[in-house]
Amino acid sequence: MDGLWTIVVTGVTWVIQGAVVFIVSTLLFDALHWLLHRWGRSKHPLLRTFSRWHWVHHAFLDRKMRVHPELVRQNLIYHVLPEYLTSLAGTLAFLFVFPWPPIAVVALMRTWMLIQTIREEGMDYNHMAMDRLSGQQGLLWVNQSYHAMHHINPNNFFSSFANVFDLLFGTATQIDGRRFLITGAGGAFGGAMKARLEKLGGIVETAKHGVDFTAGDYDGLREKLERADVLVLSHGAKSDGCWDANHRTFVDLIDLFIETGRQRLTPPEVWALGSEAEFHGDMGLPELKDYAGSKRAFAQQALGYYRSADVLYRHIVPSSFTSAMGPGPMSADMAAGIALFFIRRGFHYVPVTLTTLAFWNYFRFVRQKPAVNALAVDSVPER
Repeated sequence: MDGLWTIVVTGVTWVIQGAVVFIVSTLLFDALHWLLHRWGRSKHPLLRTFSRWHWVHHAFLDRKMRVHPELVRQNLIYHVLPEYLTSLAGTLAFLFVFPWPPIAVVALMRTWMLIQTIREEGMDYNHMAMDRLSGQQGLLWVNQSYHAMHHINPNNFFSSFANVFDLLFGTATQIDGRRFLITGAGGAFGGAMKARLEKLGGIVETAKHGVDFTAGDYDGLREKLERADVLVLSHGAKSDGCWDANHRTFVDLIDLFIETGRQRLTPPEVWALGSEAEFHGDMGLPELKDYAGSKRAFAQQALGYYRSADVLYRHIVPSSFTSAMGPGPMSADMAAGIALFFIRRGFHYVPVTLTTLAFWNYFRFVRQKPAVNALAVDSVPER
């Protein structure tokens, strides 16, 4: 029995060690990947040469996700082989730390992946022509649509397999040069988000609830929605009109944005402002009953978007912050900054909290029964 237990413990240990080796060696290549993009502006000719070699890979699979077969050989030489050798070097370095069996398994796995990629002439699972990306892009592990975003936006999305690099360095979202349409930009959170996005190079347009659109009337926004890459919904109300402001207009605008973006290569992206009231409800306060109800009703609808392939949806759940609705434990600028910290790391559920309630709310959010939504029916397992 002791011998069997020793075998089990050794096997589990090797599995854990193998996972560590794979993740760290992948991170090593991802760091080199980032450097190859930076070296294009280097003063040293050799570093610029290395960077040009890497850009052959981006020419092989271009920003419109088109494969160029005439560059297959160059892509294999200048990208696939260097990626393999870098990752293999990072793998073998662990011989100084771990026993050889888990390292041998990882090395064999990487070699098998190389052989398969060569057989497929560089067109592996993460490198193939695509007409439409999915809104379901992984957080901890890189999927096809996530890596495709690097070919479309080469200055971000550097992670190749395990999504460690982008999580650490905040390179999982493109902001510079993208067009943002913000509702509620005259409010505290929307104004703070607008300022931060513009500082990061975002191109921002605004729309005011009650002026540019009202519940059921969105004709004035259609052109702006067609221009936008990202729709940021930060308008709202706490008392009168809260159901229209917090629920109906949110759902209508997201559905309209999805519909206008169906022919795009990348899915429309939505950042919608929720509330910790989704978790704690009205707390027995009559004046919060409609507000909490409207927020919970939208959160139920939002789960359909969160699981949909038709939209890249981010659900922002903040603690109360200081605004025209009243004082809070954090400033609106702090709330926007925390939200962007998580968004830039690829989070789709975005907790902005000093109370920790937004973290607990995640489990309520993903376990609730989603509302019926005709435009968000392409579901996948929860993330």
